[in-house]
Amino acid sequence: MKNTPESRTMTHDDVAIISEQTVYQGYFSMAKYCLKYKLYAGGWSDEITREVFDRGNSAAVLLYDPKLAQVVLVEQFRAGCLTHAASPWSIELVAGSLAQNETPEALVIREAKEEADCQITNLVKIADVMVSPGGSSEKVTIFIAQVDSNHAGGIHGLETEHEDIKVIVKSVEEAYGMVESGQIITAPTIIALQWLRLNYQQVKAEYS
Repeated sequence: MKNTPESRTMTHDDVAIISEQTVYQGYFSMAKYCLKYKLYAGGWSDEITREVFDRGNSAAVLLYDPKLAQVVLVEQFRAGCLTHAASPWSIELVAGSLAQNETPEALVIREAKEEADCQITNLVKIADVMVSPGGSSEKVTIFIAQVDSNHAGGIHGLETEHEDIKVIVKSVEEAYGMVESGQIITAPTIIALQWLRLNYQQVKAEYS
């Protein structure tokens, strides 16, 4: 049996980076680390090597219409779904990657217009989420915002970024059902919809 773990919280100071190098640089990048870290029982780990995928940070927003009890989602082709998903087209939140010096708030306001032709108000942060910390450095900031879904729909996106994005409007209950049935499989979308389900009465009161 291992010794009783330390009660204190581990920090960056408990990691010793021996070397770091960029092993791939393209649309995304890959870094290779040689490091060691403090053990809960005391002392240090052996030196280990880890590759970390760096695609930058991102932000996403759940577009919610409190008057009609509807959410506005988007559907688009995703190469990452080619291997394991039922379809390479994914139903998601409006989202995007952060540009240099861009705030998550500014990003989702811009992306809501570009991807869904929606103006948002009452932007509220839900959470910061590490997408896959075992091998990726990406952090996604998830929001909810108020929209008027009366005229939401159509095909949107930037041709310069090869985007072909279909807007989908669903009732809140239909969206919950899509999570339960496995039609929605992306983590930020599931997190946002489950958060809305848990906080629905409070959100309705705040957005009324």
